[in-house]
Amino acid sequence: MSTAILTGPPVAGSPLEGNLRALGFDVRTADGPHAAADLLAAVPAGERVALVDPRFVGHLHALRLALTDPRFAAAAVPGALTAQPQARAALARAATAVPAGPSAASTDDEPLPDALAAALDAGDEPPHRVELGSLVAAVPLTPAERERAEAAVAAVDEEAVRLRSAVKSRDGFFTTFFISPYSRYLARWCARRGLTPNQVTTASLITALIAAGCAATATRGGFVAAGVLLLLSFVLDCTDGQLARYSLQYSTMGAWLDATFDRAKEYAYYAGLALGAARGGDDVWALALGAMVLQTCRHVVDFSFNEANHDATANTSPTAALSDRLDSVGWTVWVRRMIVLPIGERWAMIAVLTAVTTPRIVYYALLIGCALAACYTTAGRVLRSVTRRARRTDRAAQALADLADSGPLARIVAKGPAAGGAVTAPVMAFAGLAFLLAQLAWQPAGTWWPVLGAAVYVLFAGAAVARPLKGPLDWLVPPLFRVGEYVTILVLAARSGVPGALPAAFGLVAAVAYHHYDTVYRIRGGSGAPPRWLVRATGGHEGRTLVVAVLAALLHSTGFTIALTALAVALALLVLIESIRFWVSSQAPAVHDEGEPA
Repeated sequence: MSTAILTGPPVAGSPLEGNLRALGFDVRTADGPHAAADLLAAVPAGERVALVDPRFVGHLHALRLALTDPRFAAAAVPGALTAQPQARAALARAATAVPAGPSAASTDDEPLPDALAAALDAGDEPPHRVELGSLVAAVPLTPAERERAEAAVAAVDEEAVRLRSAVKSRDGFFTTFFISPYSRYLARWCARRGLTPNQVTTASLITALIAAGCAATATRGGFVAAGVLLLLSFVLDCTDGQLARYSLQYSTMGAWLDATFDRAKEYAYYAGLALGAARGGDDVWALALGAMVLQTCRHVVDFSFNEANHDATANTSPTAALSDRLDSVGWTVWVRRMIVLPIGERWAMIAVLTAVTTPRIVYYALLIGCALAACYTTAGRVLRSVTRRARRTDRAAQALADLADSGPLARIVAKGPAAGGAVTAPVMAFAGLAFLLAQLAWQPAGTWWPVLGAAVYVLFAGAAVARPLKGPLDWLVPPLFRVGEYVTILVLAARSGVPGALPAAFGLVAAVAYHHYDTVYRIRGGSGAPPRWLVRATGGHEGRTLVVAVLAALLHSTGFTIALTALAVALALLVLIESIRFWVSSQAPAVHDEGEPA
């Protein structure tokens, strides 16, 4: 429920009351500030409440942005203020902080909503101040001012502004110039028919799954259809976010669905291509799994770096300053965005190559492109980190610890004496990874040397997280752990020679990657990491790595595929059931992700 209170008698001929009803508000009129304060106190605490000066002149979309955006507990524009239930107590305190109470807050010079917004600014719940751009929101005090404000409203095409703002402010070259010019109109079409962003997200997923099925047919017609449908899926993927911005339908679950469905679509398509190649006599499962591992590790680098630095203090870097200066040179902006091979460029490349070449060529191009992009972005972030003067917070250290996904074995090791030093954690993580990879690379399949490597990896993994992850390069720890676990599964499955081991390994990595993406979006939604019992039950990254190494040694010639499949199914059921339970019941604040990784 939402209630809007006009803080005085309505202005004759003003469309304000009708606009508020169009936004879903139950409109109540107060004779003056005293009556407005009484109505405010009478609105149930579980409702959103808005206070609007009846002299308000502005665009409907300005009111929509100020009064209906679910991401902000309180928001304001000149002449209008809203508070969601979680900010109602702060609003009540602000009302008492206004000199002489709310009854004195509405004068000819200061509307009551503006006075209360100023009081909230001085308290513990400052309202979000909406950036209006060319939109108008004003409280004219004289007939001449009102005439000028109404002329300013008439001079701006409100719908054009709304459509432009539906598109991300930062996006890839392909998306900006080849998708968004028309997908925004598709978003408006969906909004006018009552469709939700989550419904469009689901349609995008279904389209991508059909594309994967077409790719699995191993026919040229199937490959062409798969490429076309993959591009259509991407159009819908852009549309869901634009619909959310156009209609302000933000939610934590929506951001989570958008991100996890993106990964599900891409990895399902990889599997479809591998199945199609196998039907054509070409086994590319190792390439498909390698592409998934590389792409997931790229994302972990993005997530870890951002979590380590987004609330750091004294957060300056000469490298970041250079990047900001390059932003003023237009062509460098687009080149740098294309180099990282974001999702638009990547999916376009996959779609075109699927239609005109073979799955093997698709994977070669994907692996080379993603590897170069990973080197570019990781090198840049390492350079920023070593030149940055920053003090990282406890919250950032906890986020990195949660992203590390350390299980019981690593936590037991971490209880021992901890080595000091600014780069101790990434050095320990890298040392354990290097020893593990050496055992995987140099020893024949079916031996126990990888088990030794995994056991040493457990020791170094525990040592890496023994201290809070606040060092300049500690954000590298979670990506190094992802490389250790995923590559172990890939190499052991590829070298086993057991039929079906690689597809089973693909399913196992997909299940574990889902768990890691789920962790990221819980943290981004402000809900913290998954419960500790889930991390313990899944074994943590080091426990799973050791288990897979032991299974490979015991069952390298018989049963390895069955063991990997059983492990994949068990993990998938465990993390999916808990994840679905959490997101369906989550009361996390609404979010919308403008920085979805490549």
